[in-house]
Amino acid sequence: MISKRRKDRPIFLTWLMPGLEIKRWMLLTFVGTILIVLGTAILLELHPIDNALEFIKKIARASHSWVTGPAILLVGLVLFFLGWKRTNRSIINAIKPDAHLLENLYVQRKLSRGPKIVAIGGGTGLSTILKGLKHITGNITAVVTVGDDGGSSGRLREEMGILPPGDIRNCIAGLANEESLVTELFQYRFKSGNGLEGHSFGNLFLSALCAITGDMVSAVRESAKVLSIRGRVLPSTLDDMKLIAELKDGRIIYGESNIPEANGKIIKLKTTPEKPKALDEVISAIEEADIIISGPGSLYTSIIPNLLIEEISETISKSQARKIYICNIMTQPGETDNYSVSDHIKAILEHSKHDNIIDTVLVNDSLPKNLALKYKAADSFPVVLDSEKVKELDIKILTRRLIEENGEGLVRHSPGGIAKIICDWYKGCSKKNECFDSLEKRAESIEDNILL
Repeated sequence: MISKRRKDRPIFLTWLMPGLEIKRWMLLTFVGTILIVLGTAILLELHPIDNALEFIKKIARASHSWVTGPAILLVGLVLFFLGWKRTNRSIINAIKPDAHLLENLYVQRKLSRGPKIVAIGGGTGLSTILKGLKHITGNITAVVTVGDDGGSSGRLREEMGILPPGDIRNCIAGLANEESLVTELFQYRFKSGNGLEGHSFGNLFLSALCAITGDMVSAVRESAKVLSIRGRVLPSTLDDMKLIAELKDGRIIYGESNIPEANGKIIKLKTTPEKPKALDEVISAIEEADIIISGPGSLYTSIIPNLLIEEISETISKSQARKIYICNIMTQPGETDNYSVSDHIKAILEHSKHDNIIDTVLVNDSLPKNLALKYKAADSFPVVLDSEKVKELDIKILTRRLIEENGEGLVRHSPGGIAKIICDWYKGCSKKNECFDSLEKRAESIEDNILL
């Protein structure tokens, strides 16, 4: 975590932490109170200044200054810190017992100065990197695909006529406090129950809120308040967007969940409606972004669907933000069989119809020595980096270890590791966000403190 309160430090001393923007206002309130009392006394002709000076003179004549001064100072300090401590305790207990109010406020202030990041994708890939990015900045906008039509999301979409909530739910949980019981509840999936089996509580919660508020954006906004997430989550469009894939063998596959199952090479991906309208808030976020991240995640069912929305791809191409694509570590059966890094990039550029979508591609350069045999059994293999072809596309290559340690030979992205890489990469190629320099040290501790 960015800030971790020391157990041996009294909580009231947390008020002295720099950057809270509270002490200055407390001092201003204190001065204002003194002036109110003083002004009232003068108005009543009590001559407070003359009387106070006369009182001080009498005390000074009656005792030595080296005794009187320290005694008055000590009494003042005791009263001041006693009031300070009791005020702090009262505020915290009124809001939430045992809550580290000042620690949270301190973190919030620091995160609010971080760079503006727009992360585009869907599935577990996007939610994974959000878990790391939220420790770098609070200015995160996750843009989530709404093409999902399988599982719990597909059932709710079909039965209730709403946008699929699954990927949105995962991203909300990714930006929330992992230690929160509410977050665990949000991700809980029912294992039994007529009509409930297979549904997650978060999906049902979002669906209910959508019915109450009238649209998914409002539902997501209210859910974000409940979980106190850092940043925001937005669907790429409010249109009922569905995916259509044209395969090399001529088949046309309808529906996101059916595309990987078709086991064919995808030539072109389309949507219905043909030109879905982008959410205005998404366009504004992209225009204001310092960093735009695409991936990791399913190429054709998580990343490209967002870029098929013409307003989104066009705005990204015009943006002056730094743009990085996090390439998948393994190929995905039914979607990217035999794909190299350049194949992934070409698919993105061809479907977005713009060249200036990616500045840099981030590629994994390390794999477990005991890579699980189940990947090979499922025809999933490491994505090959064909550097020359990538350079021909005028895209820079950044190779780093993207996976977290595990003894089972599984390939799992490291949220903290990727967040630090993004931090270092942006710091190295852009100086326009001065406060981001101070985030580098914080990023270095993420891998040790983040709950992966």
